[in-house]
This record gives sequence, structure tokens and C-alpha cells, in this order.
Amino acid sequence: MAKKPSAGRMHQRLHFQKRSLVDDSYGNEISGPFETVFTTAAELIPLRGGEPVQAARLVGVQPYTLRIRSCVAAREVTTSWRIVDARNASRVMNIRTVTNPDQKNAWLDLLVDDGVAT
Repeated sequence: MAKKPSAGRMHQRLHFQKRSLVDDSYGNEISGPFETVFTTAAELIPLRGGEPVQAARLVGVQPYTLRIRSCVAAREVTTSWRIVDARNASRVMNIRTVTNPDQKNAWLDLLVDDGVAT
């Protein structure tokens, strides 16, 4: 039986970032640097990892299910965003999917990958 979500399991502090649009001085908007939109507590649930071959070498990829409380800012998160660990800025995670498991907007589950290029 799956454990119910609770705030007591949220031990991680994570920054949710998205790219800003900047003007390239020719009248076009291009993707700029990532900017932090909000920071929140989260629970990281490790899944089975793997070692895919990329560019003729093994790369360690660890997928996680990331659980956060739902809020207005969190419901705007898409797969174009990224997550940075607030305690270790070199740990960057890509977002693969965003789901609302209970359909009550209380919690959001995100499938994220750690160890891949953003």
C-alpha cells in the first residue's frame, strides 16, 4: 500500500527555474538564462536508475518522483522548467512529467531525472 503524502517527509529544498525571454537587439525574443520562480520543500522518491550510453560513454541517470504541495506557482510548472537543489547548486534535475495524483490539487508529483544535461 502506498504511503499517503505528508509534510513530514519533505526534507529537500528546491528552486524551480524557467528560462526568461530576452530581446536579441534585432527585435526577436530568444531564450535567456534560467531564473528562479519559486522555492519550496519537496520529497524525493528514488526510482530505478540506469546507465544509458551517450556519446560513446556511460552516463548515470537517476529518476525520481518528486512530490510538492500544490500552489498557484507550482501548477504553472511545465517540462521546459528545471529544478536546482537549494543546498547543492550543482545538482540540476530535468522535469519529464507533471501530474496531479489525487485530482484535488493538494499535491503534485513530478517525474524528474538527475544526472542529465539541461
